[in-house]
Amino acid sequence: MKKLKLIYPIVVEGKYDRLRLLNIADAQIITTDGFGIFKKSEKLALMSALAKKNPIIVLTDSDGAGKLIRSHISSAVPSDRIIQLYIPKIQGKEKRKASASAEGTLGVEGMENELLYSLLEPYADESAYERSLENRLSKTDLYIDGLSGGPDSSARRDEFARKIGLPDGMTANALLAATRLICTYEEYLSIVGREEK
Repeated sequence: MKKLKLIYPIVVEGKYDRLRLLNIADAQIITTDGFGIFKKSEKLALMSALAKKNPIIVLTDSDGAGKLIRSHISSAVPSDRIIQLYIPKIQGKEKRKASASAEGTLGVEGMENELLYSLLEPYADESAYERSLENRLSKTDLYIDGLSGGPDSSARRDEFARKIGLPDGMTANALLAATRLICTYEEYLSIVGREEK
């Protein structure tokens, strides 16, 4: 099975959901950390900022918790910027867990690769994905521009993040991944005030 190439960020609940999707897709996959999203406004801000450039795909579990998380995301991101995908409600227990979930159903991590592949396949676009890789923004750029590796890099990242609508407190790696989706290399250089050589 050839990996799907998606330019749309995918939002899932946890790290095991993310790992499951990485088996079948090359995409930016953001976790809500389960109910952690209710305490972390920066996650919602990141999703909102990313959705301005491309719609985001929301793929949460089909249980009550998944519906609450989905609803919370929908309160922060306009509905026309969200692609809502749903997994079927299947009774069972994930292999890594000692017991079934509260509702006794499988989550995203428990779905077969083929099913997840079929859900995501309509949104795959290899040529758009390849074009997105042409953005040559790298960690070296962040270092050159003082956004990583320096004593005040964290404050500089926060300042840059605010300029492009991202939340404060992002790591250099998270900022790089999000910026590559939001800005072209030329736009990045303009924002940091550096001439391209």
